[in-house]
Amino acid sequence: MNQKPKRTLQELDLLDRFLFDATMEDPDAYEALLEILLGEEIQLLTPPETEKEFRVSPLLRSIRVDVYSMDRKKRVFQTEAQKENTHNLPKRSRYYQSLMDTAMLEPGCVDFNLLKDTYIIMIAPFDLFGQGKYRYTFRMTCEESEELELQDGAKRIFFNTKGKNKDEVSPELIELLEYMEKTTKHQEVQSQNEKIRIIKKRVSQVKLSEEMGVRYMQAWEEKAMEREAGRKEGYESGQKAGYESGQKAGYESGHESGQQEGKALVNELNQRLIQDGRMEDLLKSCNDSELQKLLLIEYGVNGKKHQNK
Repeated sequence: MNQKPKRTLQELDLLDRFLFDATMEDPDAYEALLEILLGEEIQLLTPPETEKEFRVSPLLRSIRVDVYSMDRKKRVFQTEAQKENTHNLPKRSRYYQSLMDTAMLEPGCVDFNLLKDTYIIMIAPFDLFGQGKYRYTFRMTCEESEELELQDGAKRIFFNTKGKNKDEVSPELIELLEYMEKTTKHQEVQSQNEKIRIIKKRVSQVKLSEEMGVRYMQAWEEKAMEREAGRKEGYESGQKAGYESGQKAGYESGHESGQQEGKALVNELNQRLIQDGRMEDLLKSCNDSELQKLLLIEYGVNGKKHQNK
């Protein structure tokens, strides 16, 4: 495979999945990110896991999340950089929530209060809800009494790098989101925010790392091979479907054509029998296919004459 990625590792932004995952593998960088996004101090209990898979059955759809970790308050965080609008993010976040919850309880556990509080966080360079906000936080509330919360411990938060409500969020959140969207452009700009400096330092380490460069190429090659395999499978499937469709159409066309030709031969035979006054043979041949075949041979009635017309 001689093709190369459209962009080098050095040209990636933090909204690109590879750079985001590689940066957030560092606990300090991930803590800094969460603290800015959530506006509170975060102390991680478990190291960040990238590309973590959740699967409840080999027969059901699994998920692979960007970055997953738990803090000392036993809260679970799943954070994802979403560069493209796939028009399914609300439903996708619901599915993520269900699989994450399923993985928290051991088989036979009956105490649902053991479910940990969860934060599903998606960061995107587009406004998913069209209200110009940098942050949209969702949790279950009562329709009849909006101030009444279900308190099930689940939050889903969507961040928009192109928000307009600057007076409603912190300056460091705005700086972070702008940096994530235009990382290469802002990388050399000195930040006054300690947390953002931590993230920038990690980004520089990743982009300068030979090992990360190899990983980036390997990841790109794997995806390219998957796409090629998918194209090949689709092509072969299309060929097979077209062949089967053609066979069926040909059979049906031939079958119908054969029926029409057979009717024409029998009609000609019947006319010849009537002309010769052989009414008894005509009546018998209607119920005796063997006699009908003999009469067709006797009169020399066959399909050649009809095919040559």
